[in-house]
Amino acid sequence: MIAIKNEQELSCMRRACKITAAARALAGEMVRPGVSTKAIDRAVREFILSQGAKPSFLHYNGFPASTCISVNSTVIHGIPDGYLLQEGDIVSVDVGAFYKGFHGDCAATFPCGRVSAEAQRLIDVTKQSFFEGLRFVRCGHRVSDISHAIQTYVESNGFSVVRSFVGHGVGAQLHEEPEVPNFGAAGRGPRLLPGMTLAIEPMVNAGVYDVKVLPDGWTTATADGKLSAHYENTVLITDGEPEILTVAEGL
Repeated sequence: MIAIKNEQELSCMRRACKITAAARALAGEMVRPGVSTKAIDRAVREFILSQGAKPSFLHYNGFPASTCISVNSTVIHGIPDGYLLQEGDIVSVDVGAFYKGFHGDCAATFPCGRVSAEAQRLIDVTKQSFFEGLRFVRCGHRVSDISHAIQTYVESNGFSVVRSFVGHGVGAQLHEEPEVPNFGAAGRGPRLLPGMTLAIEPMVNAGVYDVKVLPDGWTTATADGKLSAHYENTVLITDGEPEILTVAEGL
């Protein structure tokens, strides 16, 4: 069943999402050569706790950190460690915060210093693909209308969309119905209704869309070793324009 949030629930979600977005921004500011992914994770955890929230990812199904930090060919679920970021890396940070019973969820890929033109284009296309999908986050459209718009834009730019992992509903649970793929034909899946909250998250590879999960059971990398980027926001379906909840303004 897809949860429809009432105004009281949305008030809590808005706060959770603002905290989450501010944590993403903090992580992005820390992405520079010589900074360890563990240091970024520590700063994000301390910030979320300072806001009266809890990191959504910490211990979620056994995940050992507060953020997923995925560098270069790592697509998602990278575990922060002692790796020191290097000039030219691209760094995907996925973060969630839990506040008064509700989660926010968002991600972005940041360049570390100067990156190649192709790496920057991958980051830019991935982010824009979210906004291409957002055009269909309207009451009466179907979930796969979002999916189709994302896939069409990504592939028209010569990149590929990950199939093995998808976006999702978000609210009282970090992962709720419905699934929100980043690929597929339009006109399928549940119709969008006011009060639905979705985590829309294109994961885009420079090469093939195939991925592999590494022996730690979490870290997911491109099968061909090429770069990957990630962009995500939590959005609310309304009677009119969609509302992006993961914005840090007014925190």
